[in-house]
Amino acid sequence: MADTWYSQTAEKVLVDVKSGEHGLSMQEAARRLSEYGPNALPEVKVDGLPVIFLRQFQSPLIYVLILAALAVVATGDAADAIVIVFVLIFNAIMGTIQEGRAQNTLLALKKFTQTEATVVRDVSSQVGGKELIIPDHEVVIGDVIVLQEGQKVPADARVIMAHNLKIDEASLTGESVPVMKTVEVIHGGGKAPSEQKNMVFKGTYVVTGIGRAVVTATGLSTSIGQVAKEISMIDTEIPLKANIRHLAHMIIAAVAVMSVTLFVMGISLGQSPLSMFSVVASLAVSVIPEGLPIALTIVLATGVWRMSKRSVLVKKLQAIEALGQAQIIAVDKTGTLTKNEQVIQEVWTAGKLFEIGGVGYDPSGEVHFSGEVVDAANHPELLFAGKIASLCASAQVMYSEEDKLWRVSGDPTEAAMAVLGEKIGFDKADLERESPMISEVPFDYKLKYHATIHKIDGKNFLTVVGAPEAVLALSTRVRHQDGSASSLTDEMHVEIESMLKSMSSRGLRILAFSTTDAAPEAVVPEDISELTFGGFFGMKDGLRAEVEDAMSRAKAAGIRVVMITGDHVLTARAIATEAGIFHEGDEVCTGEQIDTFSDAQLAAHLARVSVFARVTPEHKLRIVQAYEARGEIIAMTGDGVNDAPSLVAANLGVAMGKIGTEVAKEASDIVLLDDNFGSIISAVEEGRSIYRTIKKVILYLFSTSMGEVLLIFTALLAGLPLPLLAAQIIWLNFVTDGFLVLSLAMEPKEKNLLSPTYTHPKGHLLDSLVVWRIVTMAIPMMVGTLTLFSFYVADDMTKAWTISLTTLAVFQWFNAWNCRSETESIFRMNPFSNKFLISATGIVIVLQVFALHNPLLQKLLHMTPLALSEWFMIIPVAASVVVVEEIRKFIHRSYIVRGKKGIQESGIASVDSAAVQ
Repeated sequence: MADTWYSQTAEKVLVDVKSGEHGLSMQEAARRLSEYGPNALPEVKVDGLPVIFLRQFQSPLIYVLILAALAVVATGDAADAIVIVFVLIFNAIMGTIQEGRAQNTLLALKKFTQTEATVVRDVSSQVGGKELIIPDHEVVIGDVIVLQEGQKVPADARVIMAHNLKIDEASLTGESVPVMKTVEVIHGGGKAPSEQKNMVFKGTYVVTGIGRAVVTATGLSTSIGQVAKEISMIDTEIPLKANIRHLAHMIIAAVAVMSVTLFVMGISLGQSPLSMFSVVASLAVSVIPEGLPIALTIVLATGVWRMSKRSVLVKKLQAIEALGQAQIIAVDKTGTLTKNEQVIQEVWTAGKLFEIGGVGYDPSGEVHFSGEVVDAANHPELLFAGKIASLCASAQVMYSEEDKLWRVSGDPTEAAMAVLGEKIGFDKADLERESPMISEVPFDYKLKYHATIHKIDGKNFLTVVGAPEAVLALSTRVRHQDGSASSLTDEMHVEIESMLKSMSSRGLRILAFSTTDAAPEAVVPEDISELTFGGFFGMKDGLRAEVEDAMSRAKAAGIRVVMITGDHVLTARAIATEAGIFHEGDEVCTGEQIDTFSDAQLAAHLARVSVFARVTPEHKLRIVQAYEARGEIIAMTGDGVNDAPSLVAANLGVAMGKIGTEVAKEASDIVLLDDNFGSIISAVEEGRSIYRTIKKVILYLFSTSMGEVLLIFTALLAGLPLPLLAAQIIWLNFVTDGFLVLSLAMEPKEKNLLSPTYTHPKGHLLDSLVVWRIVTMAIPMMVGTLTLFSFYVADDMTKAWTISLTTLAVFQWFNAWNCRSETESIFRMNPFSNKFLISATGIVIVLQVFALHNPLLQKLLHMTPLALSEWFMIIPVAASVVVVEEIRKFIHRSYIVRGKKGIQESGIASVDSAAVQ
């Protein structure tokens, strides 16, 4: 029954909830409050800092680091174990700071709806119902609530009395225009909240008018309560998190297989179990990327800092990388593509169509006629229309110095009319003094118009503004350019209907206006007739200024943008067409259609759809999950309560900072502080840069580790002594790798990240190309180091170990520069663009030379100083890794060029073939 209150009469609903027009008695209200609980969302369990801190260790990568620490302790090196423990604690602290997003979302939902309510209580059978102000959490089912302008609706309720009652439901349903409420029954089942004109919903606002409604749902049973339920049950994983988990599993498996194989091989070749255990433990530490968590944090934090300079707040470090992988951006119409500000863009009067410029509620803008800027003063028919707009508008438009925005008090439609009047040159305050209103018929759901009578030059001037069909039905004459009027002929009717259809096709919401200067002092609807038709106001919630550029950049970047809205199909398609989202051949999918699809059918249907209209929050959630089921990375934008579930469910949720509700902001991963939709595309570029930098870090760490593994395996197979000792591996891993990998994390952003040539990442971080590069880098490291090691092994083991360690270190110096780009030659890149890498390279060179000559480090690392001639032997050998990688890059670039050429030739051939045919 709760879903069909709108299909029952107000009297029947009162009976069903066991209430009456005078409300509940105080005793009955108290009983229901005790039995059913408060009208509030459940208290959110907030974990303490210790619990959140410990939860950060529940990660496969952290398990790997713990394994590394145990392995280091097994080798007897407590100092390195302390370093790993530091890494673990650092990352746990960072995770603790970022934790609690879902909890904050539910807390924001509570804050969004905390207010006071005016209810009618039957305090005495003699007095009848009395209005009382109570906290909204004390409202119960059956309470009769009083609805007044500016108030927030305390609960879901069935309207039982309404007088010009308009509710702003944009944050809940996406409906950009305030909804006129009525007492009338809505027939039919399965109506979306946006279609339930006789229902009001918790958390929405009363824009104008007064009314009363009987409460039908409270707390979690309300529409906003259902949103809270959905958010609490949604668990979405950011792609980077899944990638890191997969990487950790691969590392664990590789370490296990390598350790067992190496240990067995060493024992079979005559090595002692103790020495092999030490080597295996050290090598396991080398394979495990201890520096990866800190490097990731630096990469992501740098991206966050860069995005903050573009007014983008990143709430979760890993989220910005997810946007870089986004293939789909699902945008909400109201507040994202549009400003949620009704603006009159066209005026048709006396056969002339005027285009009105300007942005939002700003009362400045040019008037165009036939493509040229005109002065309204030279067009009396436009002056007349502007005066009508000002006289009929009761809303106030004011500029907020604090927010630097134009704010509206009252109905947005009437605000648009007031702004039009100012653009044409009328001052509303002066008009009201000169032409005071003496009578009014407020807008009515049935009448579909608003009528006012003003005293102008001693005459009672009646103006009617409303739905075209209603106003035309009251009109018998039509106004001309010179102010004269004539009978409304059939030919004129055809012309008017044609213009109405034309304006509607452009996505405009049409209001018609008619007048008469022979009205009585007071008027009732029955007396309104024989009016003179004046023309049309065409308004819409216009596109944001940055949308057109953002859409072109998204298209160039290979990102598909789809629109999801609660608005009507025609409005949605018109806005999507104007924004460049909807193209010929695309489809519009409605909420009703979605209800008929299974999850599999919906996922299969998505490729053809670019606009989703008349959708509910539940539909939005299904759409997001359907894209994810197709394996596509989706970013979802939104600003209202209705967007919260899909913002949480999407791979990346993006909220508007200025107009967004707290619910949307808390549910999102990033917030656009300036509400600039174009910032999303900039964030995509940043995310792509971060993804590539992460791959550079992983490439460097794993190529050097692979080189060490191959070196030890090959030496054992060749019957040679171990070329590296446990302490030496740890030195390479923490000192050389540590500085260089952190400097790679600071690599500047590459160019052309938003070009059509950018390839969306598929699979995991360790893709086939990265694995191939790791192998081609590791092999020369192994061959070069083993060759030089074999020259000295027979004469001096200390010298051989020194040569081996230093050669690998120099290999790593060169390899860090290799990893800067996937395709660009290091000789074509600006060496000074990453000053951190220059500094890090200098530091590790100094540290290596210092270790070779410091007695304590010589003893710990089993090294001896090298002659200058030995350095001249090591450096060219280590540089071979650059030669090999440069050859690979050249082949890769040539392959790409051939691929592009083939595509171009194929395209030319297709065109030629088409021309021949």
